Amino acid sequence: MKKRLIVFSADAMVCEDLPYLATLPNFRRYFGGYAQAESLRSIYPTITYPVHTTLMTGLYPKDHGVISNDQLVAGETNRPWHWFREELQGRDLFTAAKEAGLTTAAVFWPCTGRHPHIDYLIDEYWTQSSEESLEDAFRRAGSSPDVLNIIRRHAAVTVERQHPMCDDFALRCACDILREYAPELLMVHPANIDGYRHRTGLFNEHVRDGIAETDAWLGQLALAAKEAGVLEETNFVLLSDHGQMEIKRTINLNVLLRDAGLLETDESGKLLGWQAFAFSGGMLAYVRLREPGNKALFDRVHALLLSLRDEGVYGIGEVFTREEILEKEHLDGDFSFVLETDGYTSFGERALRPLVSNFDLSDYRFGRATHGYLPDKGPQPIFLAKGPAFRENARCGRKNAVDVAPTLAKVLGVELPDAQGQAMEELLI
Repeated sequence: MKKRLIVFSADAMVCEDLPYLATLPNFRRYFGGYAQAESLRSIYPTITYPVHTTLMTGLYPKDHGVISNDQLVAGETNRPWHWFREELQGRDLFTAAKEAGLTTAAVFWPCTGRHPHIDYLIDEYWTQSSEESLEDAFRRAGSSPDVLNIIRRHAAVTVERQHPMCDDFALRCACDILREYAPELLMVHPANIDGYRHRTGLFNEHVRDGIAETDAWLGQLALAAKEAGVLEETNFVLLSDHGQMEIKRTINLNVLLRDAGLLETDESGKLLGWQAFAFSGGMLAYVRLREPGNKALFDRVHALLLSLRDEGVYGIGEVFTREEILEKEHLDGDFSFVLETDGYTSFGERALRPLVSNFDLSDYRFGRATHGYLPDKGPQPIFLAKGPAFRENARCGRKNAVDVAPTLAKVLGVELPDAQGQAMEELLI
């Protein structure tokens, strides 16, 4: 029997969602007797692209290099995201599977664009201009002619970056890939629940609708596996990347840096120059110095950030230096400080007043709920599995996100020697 694996990452699903999911028909039909970790401890930051990179590599951000969804360029409001495989470091599950002779597929899995070891690829990508078609965008992101045929088949149902339409498109494509090509590894990432929580808060009827959509998609994948003749030998893993917490306001930290003479803008807010700049990660912020080796500048900014924290009104719960957060959470990158939320504040990047902004539902970082905070806070992400590689009804305690990739590798019989976690042996046969 071949070793087969479908990984379904339900972005922002949390343990509190599982009792309702367990009542739904497809979950009951296909996931009865599932194995489960108590919860997953995500990585820091609890942001989709860094976490999904960890989930497929078993590496912390200090080693895979993805610390945000987008590329941190001061003053740019429409920054490119980390769409492409070449932007991350380290060996991943797709590479290990392909080198072992397995066929591979990914649909909307972050940081997989132009991946040389994914046979059937639809990156989470979108058009970059009004002149570009959806097909043009996916072709540039690495979709093959065979996959483009599938994309054309379902393009009419999608609205770019709008949930759940784009997720429904992704799952339709994933099911067709499964039916037509039966890859041994398929990883798919819908973000409908994440979108509902950003727009409406943590627990409500909209989120329940998203859980029901997830159940429908799980059923569609199982049916596609059955039609491909591979259902009985397929292992299904349902997991998530992070939870969310509700916010009450957004603090635009660069207003304070501008007041302190550390950055300069024109009257419209366009950045003219900077010594320090704060990048939003939702409920955390990275502060970058133009001259990180300038000790006087470092000390000046550090003292300012600590004083803002101590005043207790600017949303800053903790201030970490780069060295402190590396030791605490295995996070490193091109920044000098990390600012952690007080628990109900998100951080913005505007440099002009107002200092405090209300909800902005057009941006996931500033909606009614968001993430980015330290991984032990808030509702926790999930890991559960069903299939021939997993023990019936097995349970284990809380696991780390870096344990996921080694577990998946063991299911497939492939190697990830550099992974920093351990396989969840308690769940495996």
